[in-house]
Order: sequence, then structure tokens, then C-alpha cells
Amino acid sequence: MLELLILLVVVLIGVWIVSTLLSITFGIIIPVLIWMLIGFLAGKLVRGRGYGPIGNALLGLGGGIVGNIIFSLLGFGIGDGWLIGNIIVGVVGALLLVYIVRLLGNEKFAR
Repeated sequence: MLELLILLVVVLIGVWIVSTLLSITFGIIIPVLIWMLIGFLAGKLVRGRGYGPIGNALLGLGGGIVGNIIFSLLGFGIGDGWLIGNIIVGVVGALLLVYIVRLLGNEKFAR
């Protein structure tokens, strides 16, 4: 009986560890994939193709930050928890980010 109780505790701890690792993994993977989508969409709009996986992710992250700042300053709540709204805000922010980089003269990134 004691062995069964120990086995049950070990299995419960194992399930808890696996579920925690999966939630952490998906908590990281899903946002990165969304950032890559945002960067890819902005790249398609600006130059006809994306900036590569890492460039898309960085552009999407920066675009999300810039877009959230701009939309909150303007008083719009388009992103407010909705995936499509967050993607729209991110793409708008990424387009602004590419425009700012072009103004600063970094043609390698902008092309």
C-alpha cells in the first residue's frame, strides 16, 4: 500500500513538472510565432518579402511595442486581448518602425 502511495505521488509530481514545462514552452513559442507573423506581414507590405525568421521576430516584437505605444497614446484599444487586433497593432507598429529606420538611413535593413 505504501508503494502505491509513493508511486501516485511520484506520478503526480511528474505530471505537474511536464505540464509546467509545456506551459512555459508554449508561453514562449506562441508569442515568438506571432511576432514572426507580424514581421513577415510588415515585410511583405514594405518590400515584398519578409526579413528572415530572426528579423521577422525582432521586427514583430519592436512593432508590437511601438504599435501599443502609438495606439495607447491615440486612445485606441484595438489590441485589447484579441489576437487579430494585436496582429494589426503589431503590423502598424512594425511599418512605423521600418519607416523610422529608413528615415535614419539604415538602408540595409529597410531594403
